[in-house]
Amino acid sequence: MSPLSLYIHIPWCIKKCPYCDFNSHAIKADTPEAAYINALLGDLAKDIRLYGITRPITSVFVGGGTPSLFAPESIDRLLHGIGQQLELQEGLEITMEANPGTFESQKFAEFRALGISRLSIGIQSFNELVLKRLGRVHSAGEAIRAAEIAHQAGFENFNIDLMFGLPGATSKSNRLDIETAIGLKPKHISYYQLTLEPNTYFHKFPPKLPNDEANFVTQQNARTLLADYGYQQYEVSAYSQLGFQCAHNLNYWRFGDYLGIGAGAHGKITQALPHAIVRTVKPKSPEHYLSSTHKQDGATAISGNDLPLEFVMNHLRLKRGFTLAAYQSATGLTPDTLEPMLSACLAQGLIIYQEHHYACTAQGWNFLDSILEKFLS
Repeated sequence: MSPLSLYIHIPWCIKKCPYCDFNSHAIKADTPEAAYINALLGDLAKDIRLYGITRPITSVFVGGGTPSLFAPESIDRLLHGIGQQLELQEGLEITMEANPGTFESQKFAEFRALGISRLSIGIQSFNELVLKRLGRVHSAGEAIRAAEIAHQAGFENFNIDLMFGLPGATSKSNRLDIETAIGLKPKHISYYQLTLEPNTYFHKFPPKLPNDEANFVTQQNARTLLADYGYQQYEVSAYSQLGFQCAHNLNYWRFGDYLGIGAGAHGKITQALPHAIVRTVKPKSPEHYLSSTHKQDGATAISGNDLPLEFVMNHLRLKRGFTLAAYQSATGLTPDTLEPMLSACLAQGLIIYQEHHYACTAQGWNFLDSILEKFLS
């Protein structure tokens, strides 16, 4: 069986950003923190029973929202409760997302002592004008201070999230963002392009954004600069120092299994190959989630026709790509189910075959959507 990860969604944040399409809600004074922890643990117990989970957990990711808004005592109860229900692989990576506006030295030292081994800090930019236009609640100074606190709290491993293609950004500010992030010495940097997602304020009222050519140059310049400082790109938007790739996200991109608990959380569980690979989803509304964790949630089997696309859309995000052996192991399908799409991509120079791996060429990565269209069932 493939590795099994655990994703935990805590949906509250200080303020909803205009570009954000994640399931997040502004926190209130009466947010039911204790009840939500109870619901998460009940949700996990139900999934373990429903899917007959016996495998150990190889990574945990606490996302949101801004999970670091919860008290260390709540996170302690959550992690302890998980450990009582599931075997946790020794030395597993436990990541928590954090917003720079929530950083307190004592609080994050406590998170580290509880076993949180990795932080993902949502900075997005170090430019004050850009941060304001993004609706972020932190300043550039607070972002820098957050990284300093992470070091002081003992987090050897943390990620900085940055974005490009932002309203008000310039080539100079983009470069300064990367240089500032490198100077803070994180082990991992994520660099995403802003996209205007449906059901967001920015989608309804689009800001003026850099054009595609400018974004391409920005990404290429960032890739070069990061490589100069030892940050190797291993995924479309992910760069890390040697040995510090995000284990949890790697499991996603390798089409691994993961339990998803919390309001709106998604999961993927392999029960039998190839026709019993299911995707799960929990109620999106926190209120609905808190009142319905005793009920069976949505689970849909991935059809055999969709499996080739589901597999390649994840694996081709990785610079290393995939082997046919990995495809067969993860899907239960034979290699011929990737034809003639794979051959067409090879002929067009979108994919290369090297050392038993199929991976995107530089051109293929820039036109990944064109590759995936070929695999639509």
